[in-house]
Amino acid sequence: MPTVAPQLVRPSTARRVVLDGFVPTPLGNLATAPAVLSWPAKDPGDVLDYEFDISPALVGNDRDAIATIDVTIQPSAAGGLTLTSSAADGKVAVLWLADGQAGTVYSVQVTIGTTAGRTIGRAIYLPVLALVSSAPPASALTTTAGSAVTDPSGNAITVGS
Repeated sequence: MPTVAPQLVRPSTARRVVLDGFVPTPLGNLATAPAVLSWPAKDPGDVLDYEFDISPALVGNDRDAIATIDVTIQPSAAGGLTLTSSAADGKVAVLWLADGQAGTVYSVQVTIGTTAGRTIGRAIYLPVLALVSSAPPASALTTTAGSAVTDPSGNAITVGS
């Protein structure tokens, strides 16, 4: 009798950020602050995998890998962004994130401990936006293609408004 084969889930690299700021700087040059790390926006209904690649911090230490992952999310409130699970894939931390309030940018503080004893911590920003569009109200003005005509704030313009 055949058995169900377990499926291997590979994280999407579309939501991967790579640790920055570990490039050697020649003497006499001032190092510039690395760019702010951020993932692409998610919808409150999405449950997606997000990656944090720390390999630049471990260059030359091929045997070092992620041993521990600690995650703190701010702001923390009811209905806010939640961590559903986390895992390590060598030098890449994989976080599964769900929920969140539309219009909020969350700071996901990730602190990683490595097998060699290193500790690396960074804040990564994740904007949560209402990306699922709903049907425009029946009284909305529409284009010939059927899309709602909106004001600069993205609200549908209705007849009589």
